Amino acid sequence: MGDRQNLPLPKSNYQLVIILIGTSHPGNLGAICRSMLNYGFENLRLVNPKCDHLDVEARNRAKHAGSILQQCEVYNSLEESISDCSLVVGTSGKREVGSKTSFRHFTYPWEFSQRIFKFNGKVALVFGEEGKGMSTNELDMCDFLTTLPTWEGYPIANLSHAVNAFVYELHKLRVLNNQGEDQSLPDIVPIERSINGSLRDILVKGIDELSKALPGNEERKSSFKNSMVRSIMLSMPTEDEATRLIGGILDATTALQYVDGNEEWISRRRRKIQPDSEE
Repeated sequence: MGDRQNLPLPKSNYQLVIILIGTSHPGNLGAICRSMLNYGFENLRLVNPKCDHLDVEARNRAKHAGSILQQCEVYNSLEESISDCSLVVGTSGKREVGSKTSFRHFTYPWEFSQRIFKFNGKVALVFGEEGKGMSTNELDMCDFLTTLPTWEGYPIANLSHAVNAFVYELHKLRVLNNQGEDQSLPDIVPIERSINGSLRDILVKGIDELSKALPGNEERKSSFKNSMVRSIMLSMPTEDEATRLIGGILDATTALQYVDGNEEWISRRRRKIQPDSEE
């Protein structure tokens, strides 16, 4: 559990740099590293950290992402940490209204992700100190700001949770666009839930044969068939799921025909259903 497969990091047009200002809790720092590697990012910079990034608590919380702690860079100022970045984006949970509205012009994480998806350059995503956030001067160094859609009754998120939310959104867009094409994003969990026409034909025909093998009148059999087809197709099964269902439906039909002494089972014993177009 938790072991990392031998895969390269996912590809992006941009290079993401996570910058943390004045981080004081080693547990938060370790959790951030774990979130970063979970979603395929590893470039971390610390500005005037108030804790040792190699603290045992940080390393314990980082788990298999300890390499990020080992290779992170430490700077004396935010200005130094962003000197090689093409785009600097600040984060804040303080969403004032009135005269400060134009200064704190925000995007949401999914908008931020979409805006930089095709951006070629190094992007700094900056987070402030726990309990304080980014100062006005630090926010002023940013090109634009982004914020989480937290509830206004309790808007400030834990630092590690905030970082997790942003890297999740960034990686989600890579998965949606590149899964199965990028070597680092194998097509294990299908994104599109669909089956081809031939497989659908086989599935529906299998359900029809099962309904006909049921005891009872024609109305009961027809009602069962309609309900089962609609329930299964409403779930939008993948091809693998549909194939497994077909196998179980065929076995159930065969069992019912056997119990009933059905002549069709005796003369046409089949282990495979063919679509009408192939019969």
